[in-house]
Amino acid sequence: MTATSGNNIGKVIQKKGTYILPPLSFKLKVIRAYAVNKAWVIGFLMDIFGALLMLRALSQAPVSVIQPVSGCGLAILSIFSHFYLKEVMNAVDWMGITLAGIGTIGVGAGGEEQEPSSISIFQLPWLAFVVSILFVLLNGWLRICKHQRREQEMIEFEVVEEIIYGLESGILFGMASVISKLGFVFLEQGFPTMLVPVCISISICCSGTGFYYQTRGLKHGRAIVVSTCAAVASIVTGVVAGMLALGERLPSAPTARFSLLLGW
Repeated sequence: MTATSGNNIGKVIQKKGTYILPPLSFKLKVIRAYAVNKAWVIGFLMDIFGALLMLRALSQAPVSVIQPVSGCGLAILSIFSHFYLKEVMNAVDWMGITLAGIGTIGVGAGGEEQEPSSISIFQLPWLAFVVSILFVLLNGWLRICKHQRREQEMIEFEVVEEIIYGLESGILFGMASVISKLGFVFLEQGFPTMLVPVCISISICCSGTGFYYQTRGLKHGRAIVVSTCAAVASIVTGVVAGMLALGERLPSAPTARFSLLLGW
């Protein structure tokens, strides 16, 4: 809970800092502008602190439990976005965010402690392939939306663009959690110790890329929309990938299984 609080409050502060910053890119001038912006740097450090705490939690519990619990931060994010960023939300927006928040708590409540199981190595390439296809489709959809916006001479982001940036960052954050957990499972099952830093390095690359997409979404979109979509995508990716790659299973107790499926 502390980890997700750091992540979400950090996102809000970063959003505040991006008001006077250009869209994030790899140009040295742009990177320097972000690095000297006090609000953005504070938000970034809080986000990193939350990620480190999340890494600690992942070493001690299943991904399918940790990821949904992290979704409780949506409540914190909603409050800060509304009162601190003054983001305007209509009734449908609030209904969607509320359902997403309740759903993540339901999925988390349905989690249970599990015995370590053998890793499904052969599922990993398929998982990477599916994620790659998802990104091709989402980026294609994003390009179409941007083209239509330019043709109509619209300046403001459309909701679809906020959603796509949120989904892309969330998928990458979910994969980062699974890959981090994979390193600890490798260690428990007697694989070479070298695999732990390798998995953590890949996880950092996924998180960094997800952070890039998230920052681009936060620059022009509403923090609550981008982050809600990111949270849901991260949870779905974490749970599905945890079951496929790490051998995590649905809860055995009927009540817990019902809670998880209802949360979904």
